[in-house]
Parts: sequence; C-alpha cells; structure tokens
Amino acid sequence: MSGYLDDLSIVQEEKLKKFRDRVKDVCTDKHNDYQLLRWLRARDFDLDKSEKMFRNDVKWRKDNKCDTILDTWKPPEVIQKYYTGGLAGFDKEGCPVWIDPYGHIDIRGLTRSVKSSDVKRYGIYLAETIFSYFASQTEKLGKTIDQVTLIFDLDKLGTKHMYRPGLDLLIEVFVMFEDHYPETLKFAYVINAPRLFPVAFRLIKPFLSEHTRNRIHILGGNFKKELLNLMSPEELPVHWGGDRKDKNGDPKCSTDISFGGDVPEECYLSASTVSISDDWLELDVGRGSTQKLEYEVKKEGCLLKWEFMTDGSDIGFGVFMKTAPGPQKSDEMEVVVPSNRLNSHIVPEDGNLECTKTGTYVIRFDNSYSYVKAKKVKYNIQVLEADTMSDVSFHSAQDVTLM
Repeated sequence: MSGYLDDLSIVQEEKLKKFRDRVKDVCTDKHNDYQLLRWLRARDFDLDKSEKMFRNDVKWRKDNKCDTILDTWKPPEVIQKYYTGGLAGFDKEGCPVWIDPYGHIDIRGLTRSVKSSDVKRYGIYLAETIFSYFASQTEKLGKTIDQVTLIFDLDKLGTKHMYRPGLDLLIEVFVMFEDHYPETLKFAYVINAPRLFPVAFRLIKPFLSEHTRNRIHILGGNFKKELLNLMSPEELPVHWGGDRKDKNGDPKCSTDISFGGDVPEECYLSASTVSISDDWLELDVGRGSTQKLEYEVKKEGCLLKWEFMTDGSDIGFGVFMKTAPGPQKSDEMEVVVPSNRLNSHIVPEDGNLECTKTGTYVIRFDNSYSYVKAKKVKYNIQVLEADTMSDVSFHSAQDVTLM
C-alpha cells in the first residue's frame, strides 16, 4: 500500500493511530491525518523515527517562526531579483508546478552579495509560499492538495555553477527540505541537462532520501511533449511548450518566474564593507574544536549584538543560555539561536537579538566538523541596554534563528 490516506493497509492504519496519540501533545489543528502521514511515509512507518523527525520539526518551525515568515520577513532585494524560479501554474490535478531555470543563476554572485543565513531563510520562505498554494488550491478544489512538482531547467548550466561555497549552501537547503518538508515532492523533472549534470548530481545525491531520488526524472529533447502531459497548455509557459504568456506578453512569464542573471559586482559584500575598529577582537578556533564566549545580561530587554568574519573558511555559529552555574556543555544549555555553518569568510555575518530573560548568554563558534583547518574569527560582540540602542533595529530570539 502507498501509505496515503485512501490507500492504507491495516498495519499502516494502526500505526497512524499510534503516531497521532504519541505526538498529540505538540499537534495543532493543521496536523490532520494527511499531514501526519507525511512523517510516517518519510520514515517508512517507523514510529520512533517518525516521532523524532516530527518533534524536531515542531521545534525548528517555532525557532524559525515559519508560520509567520511570509508576513514578517522581506527577502533582500538581491535575492528577490537574482534567485531563480517561480510558480508556472498548476498541473492537471491542481498541484502547483514550480519552474527553476537554475542554469541562469549566478551562484557565486549571490553568495558574495547576501549572507548565507539569508539564503537559508529564503529557502524557508519559498517552502512556505508553496504551502500557501496548497492551502488555496485545497479550498478552491475541495480536495487535499499537498504536493508540488518541480521543473529544473539546466540550460546554461556550466562549471561556474560548481562553485563550492554555493554548492554547499544549496546542499544545506536541500537537507532542510528533506528534514522539514518531507513527502511534499510529487515529481522533479530535469530538462536541458548538459554533460556536466551527472557530476553535479553526484554531489547532491547522497543528501536526498530514496523517496526523493525515485521521483526525479531526466527528460530528453522531447520534454515539451512530456510537460504537456503534466499541465494543460494554458498553464504551461510558451517557452516550455505551452500557450501561456505573462501580463507583459513574455513567453517566458518572467514576471512570475525569475531568470536570475549575473549579480552586479557593486552588490557584492566583503570584508571591506565591515568597519573594523579597535574594539574588534580575534579568536582562534582550533581544528575539531569550539570556542565559547559568555555575556552576562542583567536587565530584560537588552540587545545582544554581533558582527564577525572568518579568514579563509566557514564557521558554525550559535547562541545559547546557561541553565545552571559553572561550566556547561552546549547540549546542557538552552538553545537561543541554533548553530548553523555560515560562509562568513565570503560575506561577513551580523545579527542581534532582544534578550527577554536575564542570565548568561553564550556565543559559540563551532569548528568541530573540520579536522584539518583551524579558523581565525574577527568579531565585535556587545550587550546594549535600552538607552544605548536607539539606532539599532532589533529582533526577538526567534527572528534571528537563521541570521
């Protein structure tokens, strides 16, 4: 049996009941049987693995404020203009179809123009956008719509797309989709795949689940005919074989589907954009190790503000709060900003959070994943009281989870 609601075996039905009972303490109204089955299918109906995955996601969504990101976060202008992709239309069953002309993306330019944390946050933004289409189509059609078809147009894909920091960032976004938006992919079609594609796919393939890999199809030169089996001509843009044009008469529907393009160098961020003054400090983080910096917050409403950059390679960054006096390991502390690897050697990172509780906040620079290279961090970290931060735009802890 497929594991979908209308195609469950007796054993699968029983596991759905048990799973619902196990996670009822963290379920909300939106967690209906259709949604719960996503997590069960993603872990082959293993109750323990499904529960762990589901609970991790509930916390992750809260930390990243996923439920409100479409209303509260505006993507940087460079991302809006140069990140490829957009909604093409809907397939014959009513599911959204997203086309990404990825061959036109300037991945090097993007990674040099925006913080890697903003690219990851934009991944969440796009996923939540697609989920909003699920909701509107479900209401419109009177049936559950909970899957999307992706079409990757790799025309123009070349060696410039093999830029390692960009690939690493792309892989992190793929892993995020696998961990937090499982079983939402209906199909993924790859068109105009160049000879380089097998090399690129080998780098990404290990991070994709078997469920995802089985839904990826490489189409040949007759892809337009294949896509018309998926979508009606009035839904599919002319550029890919349909009849649809956008409001400007563009056969590529570029008002709805971004074709990216080269990011102008004047958009690049670099170490030169950061004003390093005498109050910046340096920290050596040895290979395979971490370094923690403690900051005492004595008043609620203070601002913990940071800027940092690394020499030559990325670094993990996270913020924690001590739960007891004396030395504590990271897993013994309260997570305030979950640790993420950031390309702070390419684009300097900065961020801040409003400290809603008093206590000892711990900033951790994490190099535990690198057993070859030590890292040097230049940083400026401050705790600001309310009367000293009139010129600072601040966020709650949840708002800066991916900053």
